[in-house]
Amino acid sequence: MESYLHPEFPQIKICGLTKTEDAVKCASLGADAIGLVFFKRSPRYITREKAKTICDALPEAFPKVGVFVDEPFNSLMETVFKCRLNAIQLHGNEPPKLVRDLIDQGLNVIKALYIESRPSVSQVASYNASAYLVECARGELPGGNAMTWNWEDAAEFGRRYPMMLAGGLSSENVASAIEKAMPDMVDVSSGVENAPGKKDMYKVQEFIKAVRGCAPKRELRRIF
Repeated sequence: MESYLHPEFPQIKICGLTKTEDAVKCASLGADAIGLVFFKRSPRYITREKAKTICDALPEAFPKVGVFVDEPFNSLMETVFKCRLNAIQLHGNEPPKLVRDLIDQGLNVIKALYIESRPSVSQVASYNASAYLVECARGELPGGNAMTWNWEDAAEFGRRYPMMLAGGLSSENVASAIEKAMPDMVDVSSGVENAPGKKDMYKVQEFIKAVRGCAPKRELRRIF
């Protein structure tokens, strides 16, 4: 599902949205996708009903990514249909067959792979995802846990596969992360917040500005 229309700078996903007005503003500021977290242990968890309200306020074609951890296929698809999601991000130990089944439904599927945990980046051959989110995976919860890491460790992976980079990103360090890892897309949540799920639109604007100021060293793939 990779496109050959190459962006001028890495695409941007703002994740962990909990308010409709914030999602609409992120899109208007130039984000390429928003993420909605359906993992109940997350401080950014939202219900299907709340997510539907957010998705209904955005254009149908705008990428709305559901973030899940070890959710079964039927439950995933119920959320997809109810909320009009057009992409899925899997952050657990989901089997490769689940990735294939979701792609067969016409979904853009991003599988999270980790530098210091499992499923590891070394297991990429087991999957055939639309793209891969790469982060370090330190901390108690699946996800970046607001921790920075050696982004250069992901550079070789990004040269070979469509890659979204996450983990501890902010407007202050995203240019350095892009320089080191050369991702096709960056994914930020806590780095543009005042509190979990409470996005700061000034921080979002500054983050987008910082990404757009980067000059990629290689031709980038468009994930969305």
